[in-house]
Amino acid sequence: MHFLGIDIGTGGSRAVVIDTAGRVVASATEDHAAFASPHIGWAEQDPRDWWRASSSAVRRVLSREIPAASIGAVGLSGQMHGSVFLDKADEVIRPALLWCDQRTESQCEQITRKIGRERLIEMVANPAITGFTLPKLLWLRENEPENWAAVRTVLLPKDFVRMRLTSDKASDVADSSGTLLFDVKRRKWSAEMLDMMGLDRRLMPEVFESTAQTGVVSPSGAEETGLIPGTPVIAGAGDNAAGAIGMGIVRPGAMSATIGTSGVVFVVTAAPTYDPNGRTHTLCHAVPGRWHMTGVTLGAGLSLKWFRENSGGGADFAELDQEAAMIDSGSNGAIWLPYLMGERTPHLDPNARAAFVGLSANHTRGHLARAVMEGVAFSLRDSIEIFRSLGVEASSIRLGGGGARSHLWRQIQADVYGRTVETIAADEGAAFGAAILAGVGVGAWPSVDEACDAAVKLSDRIDPSEDPLLSLERNYGVYRALYRALRDAGVWSN
Repeated sequence: MHFLGIDIGTGGSRAVVIDTAGRVVASATEDHAAFASPHIGWAEQDPRDWWRASSSAVRRVLSREIPAASIGAVGLSGQMHGSVFLDKADEVIRPALLWCDQRTESQCEQITRKIGRERLIEMVANPAITGFTLPKLLWLRENEPENWAAVRTVLLPKDFVRMRLTSDKASDVADSSGTLLFDVKRRKWSAEMLDMMGLDRRLMPEVFESTAQTGVVSPSGAEETGLIPGTPVIAGAGDNAAGAIGMGIVRPGAMSATIGTSGVVFVVTAAPTYDPNGRTHTLCHAVPGRWHMTGVTLGAGLSLKWFRENSGGGADFAELDQEAAMIDSGSNGAIWLPYLMGERTPHLDPNARAAFVGLSANHTRGHLARAVMEGVAFSLRDSIEIFRSLGVEASSIRLGGGGARSHLWRQIQADVYGRTVETIAADEGAAFGAAILAGVGVGAWPSVDEACDAAVKLSDRIDPSEDPLLSLERNYGVYRALYRALRDAGVWSN
C-alpha cells in the first residue's frame, strides 16, 4: 500500500508517494503560473491553475510504476490564509487573494478597533494582520460588492483542490486556525467572531481533525488525476503544520526552523499558548489535542536570493556560500535587516524595509553574503526569544527548507540560536507530512507520533561552536536596536 500527499504551494503543486515504512517512492512538482500583482502589494492566483497543476503532478507520480489501486489514501496540504471565493454553482468568482497580499491594512485596523486587540487574541488566538483570511473577506465586501453578493462559499487553497477531487467542502483545524474566524482553543469556527463580522457560518466549510477522512475521490476527480474512485481523502493540514509533521515535529517542546522564501520557527505545545502582544501565531497542530506557536520572517531565503540577483555579480548560491565560509563569524560588523517584504515577527510592520548597516571599505561580497545569512538567523532568533519569554523552550532545533542545505547556514543557526541543530534524511516538505497524515487516517500507523517515529530519520547534528562568539552576540544586540532606530529616524514610513 502507498499514501499520496499533495501540497498546493505558491510556486507549484507537489505530489509525494510514500510506502508503509515512510519511504518516498515517487514525487513530482508542477509549476503554477506566476501570481499576479495588479497593484503594489497585491498577490493573486487563479485557483483553477492549482487544480491543473496538482492533477498533473498526481498523474506524473502514478506514471512511475505506482499503480493507482495501491494508493490507500490521499492527504492534502497547501499555502495558508488564501481566499477562494465560489458562487452557488461552485465556480470561481475572482482570483484568490494570497497569504502575501498586503492590500488589507485598513480592514485589519477596522477589526482591531471593533473588537480590541486583547479580546481578539482571546477569541481567535491571533491579531489581525494582512496575511490572514478574514481581512480579505472584508476587503471584497467593501471594494467589490457585486462579487461579494455572489459568494456562497469561501475555501482555503488546498480545500479548493479537495473540492475538485472529492466534491466535498471541508477543511482541517490547522489550516482553519489561520483565518481569524476560528476558535483555536476549542478547535471549531468561532460563532462569536462570525457574528461580529456579519458573516454567515454557511460560507465556511465543515472542519475536521487533520487525520480524519473528509470524503473519497469522486468519478470526476479520478478522471482528471488517474486515481481510483472511492480512494479515501484525509483532511491534512496547512503547509506549516504538515511541514512540521514531515520533519517529525509532533511532541510538545519539539521545535523547527525552516528557511524557504519566508522563514518559520515552529514549536509544539500541549495547550494553546498565546503571546499577549500578538507577535507570534497560535494555531491548532495537525496532531489531535496539540497546538503550536509560529514566528514568521517574511524575507528569509528571499534575502539571499535578492542579494545574489542584485549584488552577487553573477555568482550562484554555491559560490556565495563558499565565499561566506571564508569570513569570520560576525561578518566584520556588517549587519543585514531582512525586511524586504515588511516584517511579521516580532514587529508586525508591513512598512519595515531591509538594510545593510555597518559597511566599510574592506567588506567584500563574502562578508555581505555571510551578513545576510546571519541576519536571517537573527530574525528567526527573535521568535525563539519570544517563545522563551513565554516559558516554551527546546534543547535542539530541527532545520528545514533550502537554508538547511548549506552547512555554513546550519552552523550559523546553531551559533545564533545557541542550540544543537538537526537535519532529517529526506526533507520532502509539506507533501510528505500530508502523506503521513493520509497513512494515519486509514490506520497504517496508530498515531501521528508513531508514524513520525517510523518515517522521519535524522541525518546530521551540529552543536554550537565552542568559542564564545562574542561578535555574533554583539551583532544581535545591534540588530535588535536597529529596527526602532531606523523607524524613528523616518527611514521608512509607518
